Amino acid sequence: MAEKQNVTYILRCSDQTLYTGWTNNIEKRLKAHNKGKGGKYTRTRIPVELVYLETYETKQEAMSREAQIKHLTRTQKEALIHKYER
Repeated sequence: MAEKQNVTYILRCSDQTLYTGWTNNIEKRLKAHNKGKGGKYTRTRIPVELVYLETYETKQEAMSREAQIKHLTRTQKEALIHKYER
């Protein structure tokens, strides 16, 4: 079993919108999103694809980063994703 990590992530939904969240089990959370049981926002936008990921030591750090990312513009989020994909 993989060690739990506090993760901030961005998903690209089937309608090309972006969803930002945090979790301590990314594999389980991604499966939940794709089964329509993740977040209310993603429920009607499946399948979703993981396009960005940052890991943190604490839940608080991951949640704080989630809040920061949610306040970025779409262009800024796309730039983060682009750097991550390189």
